Parts: sequence; C-alpha cells; structure tokens
Amino acid sequence: MLSYVNRFSLLSLTAAALAASGAHAQDLEDRNQLTVGVGAGVVPSYDGSDDSVVTPGAVVRGKVEGFTFFSRGPYLFVDAIPDAQSGGLDIEAGPVGGARFNRTRQIKDRQVRALGELDTAWEVGGWGGVAKTGVITSDYDNLSFRVSYLHDVAGAHRSYIVTPTIEYGTPLSRSTYVGVSVSADYVGKGFGRYYYDVTLAGSQASGLGVYGAAGDKAGFAKLNLGIVGAKSLSGDLRKGLSIFALGGYGRILGRYADSPIVRDAGSRNQWVGGAGIAYTF
Repeated sequence: MLSYVNRFSLLSLTAAALAASGAHAQDLEDRNQLTVGVGAGVVPSYDGSDDSVVTPGAVVRGKVEGFTFFSRGPYLFVDAIPDAQSGGLDIEAGPVGGARFNRTRQIKDRQVRALGELDTAWEVGGWGGVAKTGVITSDYDNLSFRVSYLHDVAGAHRSYIVTPTIEYGTPLSRSTYVGVSVSADYVGKGFGRYYYDVTLAGSQASGLGVYGAAGDKAGFAKLNLGIVGAKSLSGDLRKGLSIFALGGYGRILGRYADSPIVRDAGSRNQWVGGAGIAYTF
C-alpha cells in the first residue's frame, strides 16, 4: 500500500505531471493509450504537519475507446463521457473512488502521535467538468475545470469533501510540457471534527489544548497550488520514457488552521516536492 499523507501530496502532483506528459497525445489522437509512472518526494507527515517524510508514489492515466481514466493521489477518476472528436471542447463526468490515509501512519510529531492513529477513510463519489484544448499559447494547450464530490463510506470521518480544481498545461515543445493547478477542499462537519478537533481525552493524552471549532460547520479547509514539468527522453511526449519534477504549496484555512494540531504542533503552510519517471505505451 502506498504511504499517503495528505490529498495534495506527492501522489497528487505526480498524477498531474503524468497527465501532462500523456495528455498531449491523448487529446490529439483518437487511440488507446496508457501512461504509468513512479516517483518519490518530500511531503508533510500529516495534513497540517510541519515535519516532512519521504514517500513513494505510483500513478496511471489511460484512454480506451475514447474513455479516459486517471489517478489523483490514491483516487481513480473515470470519465464516462467519450472524448470530443472535434472543436477542442470536452465535457467530462463519471465516478471517482479511493482512500484517505491522513494520520494513519508516519506521524512524526510526538503530541499528535499521542492522539492516536486514525482509521483509513474509504471515499467514493462522482465528478464533472469541462476541458478546452487550444486556449492561450497554442493549438495544444489545455485548460480544464472540474468539481469532485467524495463521501466516506467506511465510518472514519463519515462526511464529505467537495474539491473544485482548475488545471492548465501547455507543451513547450514536442518533448517538454509544463502545467499548473489550483484547487480547494470544502469539507463537511464530520471531516473537520475527525481530523482537526481535540477532545478532552485527547488533550490529556497529548498536552494539546481542547478544540471543537473545526467540527462546528462545513467550510473550506485547504487551498492547494502546484506546478509540474515533464520531459520526454524519447523526444516525443506521445510515447516512451519521460521524467518529471514537481512542487506544491498547500495552505490550511480558517478554523482548521486554528486547531492545536496545526497551530501548535504543526503549520498551516504545507510544502511538497519530488521527481520521478513515467512510461507511455
């Protein structure tokens, strides 16, 4: 099982990098294709931590008979609407599912570790969006907007996450691609309560202050920014080996940042970075 720390981790950025390296070909050609890759990088030890850990990642993107699938972190998205054949505008929608491993392992801070490890949240839902090819810099750049909805079905936080995302990518040449992304996580009351509140028993065990405001109501918990770059080693992004590098910044917001788990034991500023290699078949 992959060591997953937070939703906007190395895995999420790696997926964006691989999407960049494969999307150029998939948007331009109506053919089956598969891109897989592995990477490693440095990420916070939990969502809101100021300690870092090294973690691996593995991601996938593919297209079969006009239907696209791709991963973002440990989540798999399937586009149930065939890709547009002309005009450069693609309407996207389909199911999504995966797991959230936040604070289930690799908790470096002593006080947060004393609160105890949390259960894995298995989340399923749906997503929809629109993508346009040929927007700003060339006939091949791509701008996309999507919104995903996930709900925990395994009894961990028992709540939901709504994530609007904007991504833009452009080829600088036949072998080089760069992309940027902006997203935000809007979470339900149960999510805030599970990951950010501190009970009296938890306070006594950890020394952190009692905190209950995160679970009072739903709200935006985190803003995420990312940049990725991919370079084909074969000279063509549509096939063969590629390498990628990535970086990202996340900002814990509002009452979630005021939690002692973040304010006293961690940081609202979340930095990630890494690199890896991918292969397009």
